[in-house]
Amino acid sequence: MEPAAPPPSPPAPPPAAPGSAGLVCAQGRNLRAVLCQRCGSRVLLPGAATFARRELLLPAMRKKAAAAAAGGGGDVLREHWLVRDMFSFENVGFTRDVGNVKFLVCADCEAGPIGWHCLDDKDSFYVALERVAHE
Repeated sequence: MEPAAPPPSPPAPPPAAPGSAGLVCAQGRNLRAVLCQRCGSRVLLPGAATFARRELLLPAMRKKAAAAAAGGGGDVLREHWLVRDMFSFENVGFTRDVGNVKFLVCADCEAGPIGWHCLDDKDSFYVALERVAHE
């Protein structure tokens, strides 16, 4: 009689990207609170978002005069916290519509944009890992 096969192991989580090391749990959610880089205001509680990779162009985080002098510009960011319900945020503001997109900013100090939301998809809010701090 042959020995029983071992039970199948659970699926492996997506590999952590260099910028997300120590921030993502085995289920792909944020391990630590997400904070505004400028004022430290809490944007998301631990476990409120899922790690996602998606190329998004966000305007540069500069003062208005500096951004105008540089011709606007922006950054292509690839690592984000994906939030499915806008009520999961602790503290976030939204810009006016820019085409069919709203940008996310800190509601306390208005630093940003820290993220992106397409009006065509009501349940997807992206917060760029490079634009926030974690505790």
